[in-house]
Amino acid sequence: MSRDNSMYKEIFNLGLDYVKSLGIDSLLPSEVELSKKWKISRTTVRAVLTHLVENDIISWQGRKKNILRLPKKTDYFAHAETISKSETVETQFMEYILGGDLKPGAIIRESELVREFGASTSVVREFLNLFSRFGLIEKKPNRHWVLRGFTREFAVELFDMREMFEDRALKNLLSQDSTSKLHQNLLDLEKDHLKIIDDIETEYLNFPRLDERFHRVIVSDLKNRFIDDFFELVSVIFHYHYRWNKRDEKERNFNAAHQHLAIIQAVKADDHEKIISTFEHHIADARLTLLNSIAWDNKE
Repeated sequence: MSRDNSMYKEIFNLGLDYVKSLGIDSLLPSEVELSKKWKISRTTVRAVLTHLVENDIISWQGRKKNILRLPKKTDYFAHAETISKSETVETQFMEYILGGDLKPGAIIRESELVREFGASTSVVREFLNLFSRFGLIEKKPNRHWVLRGFTREFAVELFDMREMFEDRALKNLLSQDSTSKLHQNLLDLEKDHLKIIDDIETEYLNFPRLDERFHRVIVSDLKNRFIDDFFELVSVIFHYHYRWNKRDEKERNFNAAHQHLAIIQAVKADDHEKIISTFEHHIADARLTLLNSIAWDNKE
């Protein structure tokens, strides 16, 4: 497997984590065992082991693979390098929509996206076909797509569904103790929220991405593929800036960042009553924000 491949880089990072968990002077198991553990071919296992040798992390003589040192941060591939091209195209498409301030009825051409994203036609087409299931883009002849709007009724139905799985996510959060990975992942977002709040004048435009990260952390822990799929649509709707009245965008983002921070700090204090009250307040406010902020019928 090529080391330029995002999948290989993700596997290599997993290998570094495994080495770190074993410790210096420990022995790595056989290639067969590593193949089963990481669910990869023995060829890829050998590529990872060779890479570890080249970085002086392990020695490898015959069947003996001895750990020489613990991995450092610089040994890891950056997260962005471990993301598949299809995932990258998804992010690029969202930035294309939001950054371009496109309006309903705008034409989206595959050939233009291929040039813009530096991806193959097949990857772009596959993404657009998958994205079209949300009903927000529609395929037209001659390989172009049309960006569609959405009605107020659509938004209400969408939020009804969001409340259902957010409620499930809240119950899951409350069921875990303060040492859980979910708790830690939320606490890791505290400094990013403080940065936006402390410098709201210049940072407020960065909040939508942080908002997505915050809710994705909570929802993805449910490990439900249907909820994960639906969350993509929620993310698109809530970050459709071209439909939002931008006059109070900074204030909206400032208030939402404070609500997120209140939830995070309640999690930090392991205060279940506070977690429930702050979380429910945030979701209720998000519904009002969506319905009050969207410029229905293209009115500002």
